[in-house]
Amino acid sequence: MYYGLYTAAAGANALSQKVEIISNNLANVDTVGFKRELALLESRESEAIERGLDMRGSGSRNDLGGGVDLAATATEFRLGTFKPTGIPTDMALELPNVFFMVQRGEQQLLTRAGNFQMNHEGQLQTGDGDPVLSNDGAPIQLDPRLPWELLGGGRIRQAGDIREIGLRRPQDLRDLQKVGHNYFQNTTDRWDVVPPEDRRVRSGFQEVSGVNSLQEMTEMIATSRAYETNIRMMQTHDQITGSLIQRLLRA
Repeated sequence: MYYGLYTAAAGANALSQKVEIISNNLANVDTVGFKRELALLESRESEAIERGLDMRGSGSRNDLGGGVDLAATATEFRLGTFKPTGIPTDMALELPNVFFMVQRGEQQLLTRAGNFQMNHEGQLQTGDGDPVLSNDGAPIQLDPRLPWELLGGGRIRQAGDIREIGLRRPQDLRDLQKVGHNYFQNTTDRWDVVPPEDRRVRSGFQEVSGVNSLQEMTEMIATSRAYETNIRMMQTHDQITGSLIQRLLRA
């Protein structure tokens, strides 16, 4: 009886965390370059097996499942849809495993959000005001009084000078840790060289959020119902326990 109560509580806790992740996805459905987060649930062992008091496959009363738990979260790096804006400083990357380099404080971070802008001093910045970096790691500085154009391979030409936009390709996307809504940090510092043919930057476009609102709402409804089911199971076990105690007291 108590085992069922604890199992339902574990399931409710995991599903509550999943609801939070889905809610964050929905909140960023209009965030440029946002990548959807996935909640990875896994089955739990019984408490006795987790404590080393029994082993899986023993066939004893302890060899039962312990409900579910939130094992981890993962980012879905699927390429998002491109939205034309006609703004030259808006840029989109055509390959899903390539990222822009930006500077936030002392950190060099990665982003897929190419909704860039140029400040009054001619520095190319992200929508949050962080400098966009060139291939050599320096902020991209232009003359705001002169015209410029984006060439193939992510190169910016102005008055005969050419600067390459800093692009990075992590060896494994699983090494990336999300920082804020659409920034990432490589936790291993392992990189692959981005060859010229893969430096495909499209000007005048934005990569929209990777969140499908209809899909997320469907997932939200299913998860909420599963959460409510676990709560009802907890309430049922609580009522059964209360009824048993009353019978013992009457006896």
